[in-house]
This record gives sequence, C-alpha cells and structure tokens, in this order.
Amino acid sequence: MIGLVGTLGVLLALLIGAVIGQLSTVLVYIGLALFLALGLDPVVSLLERKLPRPGAIAIVVGVVLLAFAGIVVAIVPVLVEQGTNLINDLPRMIKDLTAAGWYQDIQAQFGSTVEEALNSALHFLQDPGNLASIGGGIVAVGAGVAGGITGVVIVLILTLYFLAALPSMKKLAARFVPAYQREGFTEITNDVSGAVGRYVIGQFSLALINGVLSLIFLTIIGAPLPALLALIAFIGSLIPMVGTLIGAILISLICLLASPLTALVAAIYYLIYMQVEAYVLSPRIMNKAVDVPGSIVVIAAVAGGTIGGVLGALVAIPVAASGMIIIQKVVFPAQDAKVVDPELIDEGPRPL
Repeated sequence: MIGLVGTLGVLLALLIGAVIGQLSTVLVYIGLALFLALGLDPVVSLLERKLPRPGAIAIVVGVVLLAFAGIVVAIVPVLVEQGTNLINDLPRMIKDLTAAGWYQDIQAQFGSTVEEALNSALHFLQDPGNLASIGGGIVAVGAGVAGGITGVVIVLILTLYFLAALPSMKKLAARFVPAYQREGFTEITNDVSGAVGRYVIGQFSLALINGVLSLIFLTIIGAPLPALLALIAFIGSLIPMVGTLIGAILISLICLLASPLTALVAAIYYLIYMQVEAYVLSPRIMNKAVDVPGSIVVIAAVAGGTIGGVLGALVAIPVAASGMIIIQKVVFPAQDAKVVDPELIDEGPRPL
C-alpha cells in the first residue's frame, strides 16, 4: 500500500508538472499582466484621491493606449519610409562598402574566402529549392508576429482586469491570514506592491530617456533607420543590467551600414551614456523606486536572467526588493522580540 500510494504521488507530481509546462505561456501572460498592473497601480492610486477607481483606471489605461498608438503612428511610417530608402540605397551602399580601403585590405588577405562566400550566397538564393525554405521561414516569422500581437492583446486585457480587481485581490489574500495578523500582512502587501510599482515606473523612465536621446543623437549623426534604432535602445533599456549594453552593440553594428565612422561615433556615445546612466541617472531614479543595495541588484538580475531569461531579469529586482521588505518587517522584528532564551522559559531558572 505504501508503494502504491508513493507511486500514485509521483505520477500526480509528473502530471502537475506536465500541465504547468503546457500552461507556461499562459502563466507568463498572467505574471506579466500582474507585474504591469502593480506598476500602474501607484498612478491609479494617485488619481483615486480625486476620482473613483474605475475613472482613474480608465484615464491611466487610456493614456497608456494613446501613448502606444502615438508611438506606432509616429514610428511605423518613418520605418516604412526609411526601410524603402534603405532598400533603394542598398546597391549603392554595397558598392561604397566594396570600394572602401579597409574592405580592399580584407579582400587582399582573404580574397578567395570572401569570393567563395559571396558565390555560395548567390547560388543559394538562385536555387528554386531553397526558395521554399525561405518562404517557410517567412511564414513562421509571420506566425510568430501574429502570436506576439495576440499575446500583447491578452496581456493588456488581463492588466485591465487586474488593475480593477487589485484591492479586492489584496483583501482576499489577507483572508488567508489569521485576523490578529491581517493588519501587518496588509501593510507588508501594500509595501511590496508599492515597491514593484515604483520599480516599473523607474525602469520605464530610464528606457524612455535612452530612447529619446538615442533618436536625437542617431538622427544628428545620420545613422540608418534612427527611429528603429531608438526603439531598440528603448526596449533594451527595459532589461536590467545588460539591456542597454546589448542595445548599444546592436545599434553600433547596424551603423556600419552607413560608415565605420558613424559606427565608431555611436559606440563612443553609448559608452559615455552607459556611464552617465550607471552613475547619475539610475541611482537618482531607482534609489527612490526601490531601496536595494547594488550588489543585491546585480545578483538578482543575473539569477533572474539565468532562470527566466529577459522576463526573469525584469522581475528579479522587484522580487529582491519585496524579499528585503519582508525580512525587514517580519523576520527582523520577530528575532528582536526574542530577548529571553526559550529553554530558560520552559525549564525555569537554571541553578548556579
């Protein structure tokens, strides 16, 4: 009987693990929507002082949707125009690239290798059998884009529902705690949700600063597709620790299409900007958002990225801040209250 019960327990655990694996995408949507809802809740709470909560939620969600639509309307036509110009100018750019002195040096050293690579690429594109695989890849990319759009819509809808139900969700969570501990539990819950909200707003502010400055600078230096590169900088800055560096590397490599000098100028700019962000912008913004030591931030971001990728790195810092709040308000007071050895209380005073 013991063996049968143990086997059934293992099978049940495997079944639960398989179900969780199948629902991983849905769980990611739910976690991301809850994360965004906690991030928008401080703004909703601020407006709630003068408006009912439904009105405050409607204003915040409306502003977010208008901002998103404004970004799409402002960027998409520019991307289409710049993409068309890039396609039209691509032969000239390739001609200029092959006529450059550094390319001539590379060709002089590795001439046969470069020639074979170009011929292989040309034969690949001319082979009708490969066109089907390319078309299948394009269809797969299109399906991925459609799935991404569907995921964005689902996350937005869930975020709206979570925003509306956040106070009731906190009250329901407090019902699982004994009545004499609910006041402290509610205070800790509010502190944790506030830390998450402030972190989301702070990270979005850093990303917005990087995106706007990138758009201005890349337009000035004549980088290709400055709107798209600024969007890459914005999205990269949403990822803690390494996002700005990854975005800077991608942007610098894309700037090679214009000229090596443009790429060098872009790399120098982002090298300077990362120092300013690390030592000026981030401490001023994030210290007001979440009070977490720098070493904990690095460890949390690396561990979160290792476990959950980009989303893990994004969520790791507020999770670390929440853990520190719980330690400071639950663990430390409980330990400070223990001023007498429990053995002395149970056994009475020990004889000298």
